[in-house]
Amino acid sequence: MTVIHGEVAKGFEGVRQAFEQGQARDAGGAQLCVYRNGEKVVDLWGGHNGDRPYTEDTLAILMSCSKGVTATLAHILVDRGQLDLDAPVAKYWPEFAQSGKGAITTAQLLSHKAGLASFDPETGFRVEEMVDWDRCTGLLAAMAPLWEPGTAYAYHALTYGFLLGEVIRRITGKRIGQVLQDEIAGPLGVDIWFGLPEREEHRVAKHFYPPKHFDPAMLVARQAALGVDMNTRLARAMSGQTMRTFTDFDVLNTRAAHAAEIPAGGGIGNARALAKMYAATMGEVDGVRLYSKATMEKARVWQTQGLGAPGDYAKLPARDPLRLALGYELANPVAPKLGEGSFGHSGAGGRLGYAHPDSGIAVGYVCNNMVWDSIKPDPRWLPWTAALTDILAA
Repeated sequence: MTVIHGEVAKGFEGVRQAFEQGQARDAGGAQLCVYRNGEKVVDLWGGHNGDRPYTEDTLAILMSCSKGVTATLAHILVDRGQLDLDAPVAKYWPEFAQSGKGAITTAQLLSHKAGLASFDPETGFRVEEMVDWDRCTGLLAAMAPLWEPGTAYAYHALTYGFLLGEVIRRITGKRIGQVLQDEIAGPLGVDIWFGLPEREEHRVAKHFYPPKHFDPAMLVARQAALGVDMNTRLARAMSGQTMRTFTDFDVLNTRAAHAAEIPAGGGIGNARALAKMYAATMGEVDGVRLYSKATMEKARVWQTQGLGAPGDYAKLPARDPLRLALGYELANPVAPKLGEGSFGHSGAGGRLGYAHPDSGIAVGYVCNNMVWDSIKPDPRWLPWTAALTDILAA
C-alpha cells in the first residue's frame, strides 16, 4: 500500500482517496496538485523514488509536458504583441528561411504542421546531441520540410522545443531557460526549469520502465507491414524519430540532459508548478495572470481538424487524432483530461498538466514509473479524474 501525504481542501477528500487508489500498485511515486479558481485545493504525493520516498520536494522530468510550458511562453509573447503567430518564422529567425521554409508560420510550428517532425535523416543526428542548442537549431534552420507545410500534421516530438525556443530566443534576446524563470517560475514562485541548476540535481527522480515496456522497433516493423515505404526520406526521418524518442527517455536521466535546455521533453519541475501555471492561464493566481482570456481562447482552438498524417503514414489505420491546438493538446481519448474545453499537454510515461476553464480546474500530475503507453489513458489517472468529475457535478 502506497502511503499518501499532503492536504486537500474541504469537499475534495474523494480526490485523496482516489489518488491513493491510483497509486496503490505503482512501484514508483507521484505527485498530484489541483487548483480551482486560482486556489490550491489538492496537494498530494507518495510512493518511491528508488530507495528513497517520493516527497513533496521531489522533482520530475516533465517529458512532453514541457511542450505545454514552451507553448505558454510563446502565448505570453503573443499577448504582449511581441509575437505574431501568422507571420513567417523567418521574420524573427532569418536563417530559418533556408530550403523553402520562408512561408512557414509560428502557428504551424505550434500545431505540428511545419513538416519538421524529425531531424533530417541525412545529417546523422544523434540523440545525445539534444544538449547542443546551436547544433539542433542550426540543423533545423538548414533543413527542407519533410512534407508541404500546412497540408498534414505529425507530432514534432524532439524538434518542437528547439523550433519554438529559438523563436522565443530571437524575440527576447534570452535563452528559453531564462525566459521560463522570468515569466513563469519567478512570478508564480514555482519549481520548474529548462536547464536545471546543479544545486537542485539531488531532488530529481530518475524515471524507470515497467517490465513489459513498449518496443519502438515493433511499431516501425508494423508500419512497414501496413504499406509504409521505409526507404523514403519522410519514413527514414519518422522511423528514426520513433527510435530516438524512446532512446531519449534514458538520455533524459543524465545530469547533462538536466543541465541542458530541451524544451520539447527535458523540462524539470513538479506537479505544483504545472497546476499553478495552468491555473494562471485561466485567471489570476497570487496576483499573476500569464495571458489574457482572449489569448487563452485562441490558444485552445483545434488546429489539426480535417488533416491527416503525411505521405505513406496516411495509409495507417487512423487512431483517434491528437486534436492539437496552438501548442497544447485538447481532450482526446488517450488523454481525456476533464473533457471538452480542456487544454494542456501529456508527457511520456504518465505526466500530465492541463486547464479546464469551464470548471476553473487546473491539474498537474508527475511520476517516475513509465506506465502510460499513449494508447489508452493511464490507469493511475482514472480514479482521481473520476473523483474530480463527481465533485464538479455535485
